[in-house]
Amino acid sequence: MKLRIDILRQKSPESKPYRQIIELNCDNDETTISSLLNTINSSNLKDIDSNDVGEIKWDCNCLQKKCGACAMVINGRPRLACDTKLSEFKNGKITLEPLKKFPTVCDLVVDRTPMFENLKNLNVWLEDNSELKPKKTELAYEASRCIQCGCCLEVCPNFSVDAGFFGASATVPVSRIISELNKTKGYDVLKNYRKNIYNGCGKSLSCMNICPVGIDIQNLMVNSNAVSVWKRKN
Repeated sequence: MKLRIDILRQKSPESKPYRQIIELNCDNDETTISSLLNTINSSNLKDIDSNDVGEIKWDCNCLQKKCGACAMVINGRPRLACDTKLSEFKNGKITLEPLKKFPTVCDLVVDRTPMFENLKNLNVWLEDNSELKPKKTELAYEASRCIQCGCCLEVCPNFSVDAGFFGASATVPVSRIISELNKTKGYDVLKNYRKNIYNGCGKSLSCMNICPVGIDIQNLMVNSNAVSVWKRKN
């Protein structure tokens, strides 16, 4: 199939972004976007204006839908490059852009430090020994599946890196901690949940529709809201 790849590029955080269009042929439509980027980077290609393409910077680690590092905006939708196949683009037109909710470092690489700092600010850790109740095992497993890719934050209408709402990337991991807390004691994590998640969430659930691993974020939120907001027993 003939591909026309439109990539939004940026040499550094201070430089001006620009678009570069590459045309090439690919014989295997089961090839993923991540493999396509590797192919481009290993080839001496020129764009449609006869300019050198050079190395396209992008993040990757496992390439198996487990680390979330290769999250980017593909044809207007935040997705994992390793989980997006060329067969989905019947007309061969592909647009690649960095996640817009985070500062761009270079090309498709963004600085997701604010997302990880939010987890620290939430106190997402147990302060005492805890034993997971059998009835909460499924919930804890669901929460542990989050790969911190940031796709949920990209589509969230309430999230920005300089606001007090932390979004679903914080909601999911904190829900596991909340499920294991000893309810006879007060915890900062409950107070922080109310302040930085419950009070800022507009309940659009766009995060659940975009999650690449299919986490049931609504169910996790219901449990966390019951414990931290409505003070119901877990």
